[in-house]
Amino acid sequence: MKILLVEDDKKTIAFISKGLKENGFTVDVADNGEDGLIMAEQGHYDLMILDVMLPGCDGWTLLTRLRAMGRQVPCLFLSARNSLGDRVKGLDLGADDYLAKPFAFPELLARMRTILRRGPARQPEIIRVGELEVDAARCKANRAGTPLDLTAKEFMLLHLLSRRAGEVMTRKYIAEQVWDMNFDSESNVVDVHIHRLRSKVDDPFAERLIHTVRGIGYVLEVRS
Repeated sequence: MKILLVEDDKKTIAFISKGLKENGFTVDVADNGEDGLIMAEQGHYDLMILDVMLPGCDGWTLLTRLRAMGRQVPCLFLSARNSLGDRVKGLDLGADDYLAKPFAFPELLARMRTILRRGPARQPEIIRVGELEVDAARCKANRAGTPLDLTAKEFMLLHLLSRRAGEVMTRKYIAEQVWDMNFDSESNVVDVHIHRLRSKVDDPFAERLIHTVRGIGYVLEVRS
């Protein structure tokens, strides 16, 4: 598979390129946003790894322009900017995932493989899982046509679960993505919000969508 790496730090470029090549990937590199945009527009890549802070054209602008051209190459943001707002912005612009620096290469590789398993199409703004619909653009959700009255955090949690439907997510990962926090094993913040979300998404209906995977975390999926 062919990867486009858009990154300006030479050490990071060498580290990622070496690891990807050792794992059987072909890697093209652009060290500035303008060249990265041209390569992404004209080339055929299975995945783009994109930094945010780039000379010439930042990652936000690059991805916005690329999506406006109709190019739907899967994108993984890789950035030292790790606030909740940055991660949400990256996903809203059309990225498939967002990984903060510093990072462990095995995690980067795992996230890449998850994206690649989904195929080349970018997820739509309205995500459907069974009778559940999650509208990312309007921050609204409904099930079987019934609007769900969700708080901001509940919507973020549901959006994360639905965007990764069928994937088991750990409490640690959920806490990092929704609450921008390092997960404390003694904390029950994730479990409490899952309970509240279930009361609105699952309890009024015959079939549960949010499932507990004992000892690991949670998954949203239709189970016949």
